[in-house]
Amino acid sequence: MLPRPFLKVSPLVVSVLLWAAPAFSQQATPNPDLILVKVDGEAIREKDLIRAAEDLGGGAEAQNRETLISYLIDLKIGAKAALEAKISDSPSFHQRLAHMRDKLLLEDYLMNEAHKSTTPEAIAKLYDDTIKALPPEEEVHARHILVETEDQAKDVVTRLGKGEDFAKLSAELSKDPGSGKQGGDLGWFTRERMVPEFAEVAFKTAAGQISAPVKTQFGWHVLKVEEKRLHQPPKLEEVKDQIAQYLERKAQQDIILGLRAKAKIERLDQPAAAAEPAKKP
Repeated sequence: MLPRPFLKVSPLVVSVLLWAAPAFSQQATPNPDLILVKVDGEAIREKDLIRAAEDLGGGAEAQNRETLISYLIDLKIGAKAALEAKISDSPSFHQRLAHMRDKLLLEDYLMNEAHKSTTPEAIAKLYDDTIKALPPEEEVHARHILVETEDQAKDVVTRLGKGEDFAKLSAELSKDPGSGKQGGDLGWFTRERMVPEFAEVAFKTAAGQISAPVKTQFGWHVLKVEEKRLHQPPKLEEVKDQIAQYLERKAQQDIILGLRAKAKIERLDQPAAAAEPAKKP
């Protein structure tokens, strides 16, 4: 698929991927030359499903195989009927064919040239450079109890001070539908994932301690910080596919911009720039 001509990409994109990228699952690849169907003696192969899926919008694994095979059968019998009707002799067909030829040539050229930028060395270098540029980021594992008023929050602090269990109290009192029945457990989070007032208290409270009531747009919270840690980025093996995709997209854009810079482009649909007035001697 053609890249967007001026899509902005930067190492920041890679840093986001490094912090929160799922590992790719490896799936067995079927034999691409396996013949699945014959239509009037013409073969439809496994590899044809990939192109059919692209036509229908999406990867082959996301499409129903029977839908793809049915589509290809219709394509074969329809193309044969069109040839018999001499559709390929019309000027409009040749115009569309020329356009599709240019499009496919450009797509394959970009794919082949950009693929050269995704060497193991280039992937490892971008990974190392990005990791070095990322500051250590603290994460907090906390629980909270959400109530409606400050007095209710103070009462929660008092009951906790007398030894009541935080998780049981959260299940009894918390108005948070997501975490309340889970003992108030919010899991691990970074500072930017929470509203500022909540994050400030969570990150300054020591592990094992309970905070004073804190007000946010959602109500009044009492927090218990369970643990703190520095977030560890994923290993290179877990994100090398995403980095390769980033390098390939960037290379494609650089190629297009380089070709534009060297080409002589004349816009005949626009008026020529007004000539500059002659300078007086």
